[in-house]
Order: sequence, then structure tokens, then C-alpha cells
Amino acid sequence: MSTSPIGVGVIGLGFMGATHIRAHAAAHGAGFNCPLVGVCDQVQERLTGRVVTSGNIATGTSEQLFDPAQVHATSNLDELLADPKVQLVSICTHTESHVDTAIRALEAGKHVLVEKPIAVAPSDVERLALAARAAAGRGLVCMPAMCIRFWPGWSWVKDRMVDASLGRVKSAVFQRLGTPPAWSPQFYRDNERTGGALVDLHIHDADFVYHLFGRPDAVTSAGTLDHVTTLYHFGGAGAPAHVVAEGAWDHTPGFSFRMRFIVVFERGTADYDIGRTPQLLLCRDGKQETISLEAGAGYDFQVREVVSAIREKRAARATIDEALEVARVLDAERRSLRESARVAVR
Repeated sequence: MSTSPIGVGVIGLGFMGATHIRAHAAAHGAGFNCPLVGVCDQVQERLTGRVVTSGNIATGTSEQLFDPAQVHATSNLDELLADPKVQLVSICTHTESHVDTAIRALEAGKHVLVEKPIAVAPSDVERLALAARAAAGRGLVCMPAMCIRFWPGWSWVKDRMVDASLGRVKSAVFQRLGTPPAWSPQFYRDNERTGGALVDLHIHDADFVYHLFGRPDAVTSAGTLDHVTTLYHFGGAGAPAHVVAEGAWDHTPGFSFRMRFIVVFERGTADYDIGRTPQLLLCRDGKQETISLEAGAGYDFQVREVVSAIREKRAARATIDEALEVARVLDAERRSLRESARVAVR
């Protein structure tokens, strides 16, 4: 397997762009040989490499993310995509530009890691899915940044489902609650552009439900685009009878971000809370066990996954086709909210 550098370009240097740069830097430092070689943003100040970021998990940090003397920093996307040193791009721009930017990058022969949501409408995600399938035939990887699949603790649940060491899942409840995003407020106040918390935040849990159990037959959702609770309905033998996810960003500023799950297996209950130490407990046989988790966040491990997929010439463990399925689930949730009814996923 080749260990030659995989040069990385990051497009969009807001909160998520800075997050991707840190994750690529950590992977490079860990021996994945994926140096940052280029960045692109329309805001000239960001091209200096110094940013102030805010987010759900870490806020208000100011740092020098890169040295513009060593990194190709440009506001011209075509210029970045023409740079032969850039082999993989992270697309961290606003949602409405994801699909067209990713298609341009694939056409330029670049591997792509594209932030979620791919798009608000399933039809737009489908455009990228078609392009990604064609690009795979040319040896290119196009991966959606579904970071929760790779988040320590959450990936542990998937592993326990695969090895069946705790039996089947009987119930799974997910919760992701926060305040309105403080970064890019004009963008995030526009539900037409973002899809609201349902599409931009709750997508993490909808994707993880899909990752664990496959596509639900139907959904029943209550609330609003900015605070939704969904019951997922699955048929078939062995399907869990109770799968619920709540997502919101309508809480008053000062409210601490919550990211939690409780998954009930036949032989144990897994209890995760990002705001607690220890974060993951396994309750069984009348005892609570602390589950040791690997250091790092899902952002770190999704970057390592896309780099590994490129090196190993294989599909990534998250695909645009899967992102399309999740977009269809979210579309059904949106229709369920509008109709106050159980809605089939189609």
C-alpha cells in the first residue's frame, strides 16, 4: 500500500472548515501522511490562517490553523482544484453549494469528503450520488462527513451489534440538543437554506439509526423543524420495537449542548452522555461498567477513514448512496411534521 502523501485542500474556512483542518493535522501527525496543502475561502481574512471559531463542543478559540507561506491559500476554487498537489478536498461550505462543488472536484480528479447535510432536498443528493458512482469507476472516493458513525462510544454500539455479544437491540433513544448556531447566524436563521435543526443537526441521529438498523419503513415525527422528535418504525423479525431520536437547536443561549443515547440490548444497557465522565457506561448483571473510549472525536476518525479508503483503493464506510437514503428519511420526517401523521419512507 502506497504511503506517499495525500495532499489535502479545505474549501470553506468557517467553523467546520477549521474543524477539518485540525482533524487532518491530527491524522497527519499520527502518520496518515495527509498534509494540508491548500485552502479556499471567499473571506480574505481567513486566508491568513488565523481564525476565531465557535461551535457546540468548543467555542471562542483563536488560533493559527496554517501558515499561508506554506499552504496554497486562494479565493478561486478553480485555482485550488487545478493544483496537482491537492488530491483530497474537504468541502465545508454552506449546504446549498455542497453538491455543485463536490461534482466540480470529482470532475477535476479529486477525492472528496463533503460535509453534511449533502443537500436539503433528496433530488439534489441524488445528483451527487450519480456523480460519485461514476467517479468510483475512475478510482475516486466521495464520502459524506457523517462523523457520528466514527464517534467513540457510538462506533462501540455498532461494533456490539456486529459481534452480537450483548444480543439484539430492543430499544434505542438518541438526543441531540443545543442552542441556535452562533457561527454564520444569517445562514442558520434561514430554514429554507439549512432545513432547520431537522436536516442540519438531527441528521446525525437519523444517519446513525440508518447505520444501525437500515432504512425504516415509516416515521412519526412531532414538533417543528427546529425541535423534532421522531419514532422510527421497522418491520421484520428481530427489528427493534422502540427507536426514537430528538434533535433541537431552539434552546436559550446558556443551555449546555447535550449529546446522549441509551441503547437497550438483550443483555445490557449502554448509556452515553458527552457531558459526563465517564461518557459511556454499560449496565448489566446489576453493575455499571465504565467503557474505555479512544481519545478523539468523530471528525478525527472520519478523516482517517477517507484517507485509508483512498490508500486501500476501496469504498469508504459511509457513502453518498447512504446519504441519499438518509435524506429520504429526513424528507419523510418533514412530511410527517407537516401532516401530523405516520409517513412511509420512500
